[in-house]
Amino acid sequence: MTSTRQPIGIMDSGIGGLTVANAVFRLLPNEDYIYFADSIHIPYGDKTQEQIRQYCFEITEFFIQQNCKAVVLACNTATAAALEFLRETFPNMPFIGMEPAVKPAVSHTRSKTIGVLATAGTISSERYQSLTQRYAKGITVLQNPCTGLVPLIEAGKTKGAEVEALLQEVLTPMLKKKADTFVLGCTHYPFVRSVIESLLPEGATVIDPAPAIAKQVKKVLAEGGQLSKSTEKGNKEFFTSGDEKVLAWGVEVILG
Repeated sequence: MTSTRQPIGIMDSGIGGLTVANAVFRLLPNEDYIYFADSIHIPYGDKTQEQIRQYCFEITEFFIQQNCKAVVLACNTATAAALEFLRETFPNMPFIGMEPAVKPAVSHTRSKTIGVLATAGTISSERYQSLTQRYAKGITVLQNPCTGLVPLIEAGKTKGAEVEALLQEVLTPMLKKKADTFVLGCTHYPFVRSVIESLLPEGATVIDPAPAIAKQVKKVLAEGGQLSKSTEKGNKEFFTSGDEKVLAWGVEVILG
């Protein structure tokens, strides 16, 4: 029997999932939360499916020990590799995963060309391939794994020459092919959204799926009768398998 006062577990390979967590916190301020950053294993993008499943299994076990009522995979790579596995393994736990915002990007583009910034693990996944096949008919989808960007963000580098150079290399070929809509397909990338936007022409659209994921969390909890009935602001706890200073910096940047 679940209680509406049980916390919601939110996991990511590092601090990127805080961008999703923040959207959930804003939409559902009266819930309690436990955030887990698996920074010791970052980045997930170069790990095998089996490795990622094992990491997510262990984090879910931790959330169960903490009496969580739902789990959010605030990581596109983890969702692609482990969401179905987790649902089969823990059938009584609601899981909410990420989905690169290909569908809204397709509806936004005027040039019929979109750019997807995501990790190699997401781009190569069946989930992503299925998404583009379903929703991007007649649309040119350009993608780039942004190799090296997640470690830079985890190291506290969200602007400056190094970040700009990496993003310039990613975006320039897409712009040459007339991409006008860009999907942040990794939860770390909103940390560098201002840099991305500075490199794009006026009128270009950048889509962050975090608000849509927050709405899905609310929907799933409402359907299960699990929304908090509290009128007080909920508690938030933050855990990491890696450097606590990195997590503290991420929390400060995203939550203020």
